[in-house]
Amino acid sequence: MPLPQKKRWESMAKGLVLGALFTSFLLLLYSYAVPPLHTGLASTTPEGAAPCSPALSEPEARTPANGSAGGCQPRRDIVFMKTHKTASSTLLNILFRFGQKHGLKFAFPNGRNDFDYPAFFARSLVQDYRPGACFNIICNHMRFHYDEVRGLVPPNATFITVLRDPARLFESSFHYFGSVVPFTWKLSGRDKLAEFLQDPDRYYDPHGYNAHYLRNLLFFDLGYDSDLDPRSPQVQEHILEVERRFHLVLLQEYFDESLVLLKDLLCWELEDVLYFKLNARRASAVPRLSGELYRRATAWNVLDARLYRHFNASFWRKVEAFGRERMAREVAALRHANERMRRICIDGGHAVDATAIQDSAMQPWQPLGTKSILGYNLKKSIGRRHAQLCRRMLTPEIQYLMDLGVNLWVTKLWKLIRDFLQW
Repeated sequence: MPLPQKKRWESMAKGLVLGALFTSFLLLLYSYAVPPLHTGLASTTPEGAAPCSPALSEPEARTPANGSAGGCQPRRDIVFMKTHKTASSTLLNILFRFGQKHGLKFAFPNGRNDFDYPAFFARSLVQDYRPGACFNIICNHMRFHYDEVRGLVPPNATFITVLRDPARLFESSFHYFGSVVPFTWKLSGRDKLAEFLQDPDRYYDPHGYNAHYLRNLLFFDLGYDSDLDPRSPQVQEHILEVERRFHLVLLQEYFDESLVLLKDLLCWELEDVLYFKLNARRASAVPRLSGELYRRATAWNVLDARLYRHFNASFWRKVEAFGRERMAREVAALRHANERMRRICIDGGHAVDATAIQDSAMQPWQPLGTKSILGYNLKKSIGRRHAQLCRRMLTPEIQYLMDLGVNLWVTKLWKLIRDFLQW
């Protein structure tokens, strides 16, 4: 028997109210998980907070600039400015393993897997932070604030970061983050990226929610204004400031060569820089930009393009100083060692779709609305000598952070809601 008209309207009204309340709760939670953008550089750490004070039992290592020099000591104090969509998750795994192996002290975020990004980094965001606390490694996503980071590590800490061709980075970021950038919802065509690049000013709102993901993301992550006028002298000043602050800027396109330079700088062993590609998208989810779209994407991200050109040139100067033949030998050795580990560790020998991953501990975090990130199945039979290393090399970022004792209650709650709603 159909409901009377009045009761039907009452039922609909209750549904609308409950839906509105639930939506409000989700927006509130997401706004906590992804805090609003802070445009100022003002520190949120109380004034007068004591800088890092290394323990007397931990003297500074006098490491030569070139790790090949005799008698160098492995560097253990490292700041990795983790940029987005640049193979940074793979490098993060390398740092996690090194720090865990040597019992080093990480500066980790509290509640989530980043330092309240896109807000600027502050020391007070570090889990269990106390004034004067000193850490060996900082490596989670942040919006860089040099003075705040500098105050957490010893004076001899090594600063590194990684860049990527800005057009390719923009493409990756658009597909990974586009669903959480509201102004892209106006795009209606099948190829939203191409539609956006035909007339980006029509859609882009510099003050829009999460807008930073879709223009000059490298500049933004490094702590600068990503909407700066390209003609401003500040652009070159910022680039030179990055050069002064960072001991090595790696390039995603030349990842193996970058790791060889990093190993040399830090005086590490080959085993320390072995890796498997983490957080990579499946091939069908990686459309390649055409010549014209590539040009448009580069022009749209012109600040990042200038930054990348500068450090691409300095990178190859470092390679020349290292020695081309020596670089070729060391890259070959790294690839050979990685291939050996692939045969030892990975079931089937290659990455698989999320739906084919058997162990939830190996399931990588997926972008909203799609499961395009690949992962791995660990072989069921691995010798005792390699079992621990294999598992650590294949463990995704979120699970590795939990293994290291990081409090991720916000991230875990957000995952539960996403799983429940099948987002």
